Amino acid sequence: MTGCESTGVRIDGSLTKTAFYEEARGNWVMRWLAVAIGLTCGLAVASCDQTVAEGKDCPASQRDHTVSGYCVPRYVSLRRDEVYGRRGPGKDYPTVYVYHTRGLPVQIVAETAEWRRICDPEGGAVWVNRNMVDGRRTVVVRGAAPINLTETAGGGKVAGRLQGQGLAQLEACKEGWCRLKAGGVEGWAAEQELWGLNPAAQCH
Repeated sequence: MTGCESTGVRIDGSLTKTAFYEEARGNWVMRWLAVAIGLTCGLAVASCDQTVAEGKDCPASQRDHTVSGYCVPRYVSLRRDEVYGRRGPGKDYPTVYVYHTRGLPVQIVAETAEWRRICDPEGGAVWVNRNMVDGRRTVVVRGAAPINLTETAGGGKVAGRLQGQGLAQLEACKEGWCRLKAGGVEGWAAEQELWGLNPAAQCH
């Protein structure tokens, strides 16, 4: 494995999110999203600190009314392997979660100049510094069942399989299908099988 590879590789038994509870005077560790990708050609998710223009598909009429100049809500992904999620928009607020999955898709539901309130695929809502997210779009599979990646939109020959709760890079979407990339394999999956696409706010 090279340093460029993200946490999309199989990490059975690893932790991707740590919850903090002050009353317990310590950390309570809970197993959360097992980011595991099962593909016939190997395991990995692109890319290495690739930064994409955030909110590039946001209409100008909506950008004019937000702090950042991007739509709210909008999807981004975590930029680092360790991201602190806080109760409020600042370092003085207590930590609620620490995320350990670079590339995890999250939805920004509120923002200040320096902080973003994010919703994760499990429905957790916390504040993170704006430098901890970027515009690279990823998705995760809903549920525990694996899904097929097909060579064409709408079905067809299977190019690979994405495990339940697997993480993949989002390439494009059309007519209810999305082209994904993971482990060097590209294929199409139905939108309803994926988290990270619904434009409505997923939490508050």
